[in-house]
Amino acid sequence: MQRTRSRTTTRRARGLAALALAAVLAVSAIAVPTALARGSKTVVGEARAPSLHETVLTNTKGLTLYSLSVEKNGKFICTGSCTSTWIPLTVARGTTPKGPVRLGTVKRPEGKIQVTFKGLPLYTFHGDHAKGQANGEGFKDVGTWHAVTP
Repeated sequence: MQRTRSRTTTRRARGLAALALAAVLAVSAIAVPTALARGSKTVVGEARAPSLHETVLTNTKGLTLYSLSVEKNGKFICTGSCTSTWIPLTVARGTTPKGPVRLGTVKRPEGKIQVTFKGLPLYTFHGDHAKGQANGEGFKDVGTWHAVTP
């Protein structure tokens, strides 16, 4: 009788331990990715731009990223209607952008957080519609737009 009781107790203890472990794993599966999502996010990649014969940085959709030659040291030239042609690459506040190169962020005049490379804000061009296009390369207005190379 004692042996039966001890086996039953052992089975119950094992069952409770397994249940507790399952609960810990379930909570971890939700909490860890959520915490990581707020902390960092891959927003930049690399791809070959055939028209330029070189590798350029891209957004996650594969579109070429550009910088404006005169935007340095937190000074923004592309604001207002400019951002409908040159679309800023932005991330949520508190997100650390990741990619194949070291990235940073800067606060735009309207308050959004824009991704930077070597201190230059990054943009996509509304004239690029497919991966590998670099139609904005060399475009001149208040400065010159260049596809960003790693």
